[in-house]
Amino acid sequence: MLILVTGATGQVGRRFVPRLLQRTSPADTVRVLVRDEERGAPFAELGAQVAVGELRDPESVRKALVGVDAVVNIAAAFRGVPDEEAWAVNRDAAVALGHAAVEAGAGRFVQVSTTLIHGAGRGRPLVEDDGTVPEGPMWGAYPASKAEAEAGLLAIEGLDVRIGRLSFVYGEGDPHLANSMMWAAHWASTQRLSMVHHADVAQGLIRLLFAEGIAGRAYNLVDDAPVTAVDLHQLNGVPLPDGMGERVDPDPWFGIATSLRIRDELGFRPLYPSVWTARDAGAL
Repeated sequence: MLILVTGATGQVGRRFVPRLLQRTSPADTVRVLVRDEERGAPFAELGAQVAVGELRDPESVRKALVGVDAVVNIAAAFRGVPDEEAWAVNRDAAVALGHAAVEAGAGRFVQVSTTLIHGAGRGRPLVEDDGTVPEGPMWGAYPASKAEAEAGLLAIEGLDVRIGRLSFVYGEGDPHLANSMMWAAHWASTQRLSMVHHADVAQGLIRLLFAEGIAGRAYNLVDDAPVTAVDLHQLNGVPLPDGMGERVDPDPWFGIATSLRIRDELGFRPLYPSVWTARDAGAL
């Protein structure tokens, strides 16, 4: 199997690709799409093929897809970018990549998404079939564009789409944990955040990539223990703000997802069941 990975130089991709290379068989080949040769060099040293190009350039995508059997689309524009860029990368480029994959004969497509596509909480842990209610403190162009990308990809005839919805990703020096303070500093002390370590993102996506018979299925990638705003302050060594204990959580189940489907169907078990496990293992 020849596998094309987009977004290989991002926070998720740069940790995923080495693990994918370790897990593939001699009959498998990994190709990464990067913007320049220099950024692809670390992956080439590990044994990956490097395709130089831009995800939003149809000709680059066409060349990168030659001979490809499967695509793992990790490329994303997160918060902090203009909304139009989020829509262009997360939805438009993803759907165009799906169409190009079908034309190139690459039938299998792993789309990396987010549990935030669900929007508002449901009064219980979110499950994959909950759909989208576009509300909540972290709603915006990023989750909205990811939700529309999922719908657009699933509508492409002949494309075997499997979707991995990531909760809040952290670990191995990723600045996301420190960045969480931009929200947690304003939360109620009991407000929670579902987490997933990079090692578990990788093992989950690899399961989605190689599993048979899961076309059209979405899977939450999440650990077993959401952290509270207090936990996030402690993990970052930041004092608790005055009055934090008097604040009220407006939606106690916002963003809290369950991993039951991927556990039951694909055998997923978090290597780091909680952020505290990762901390004790020195994997933050």
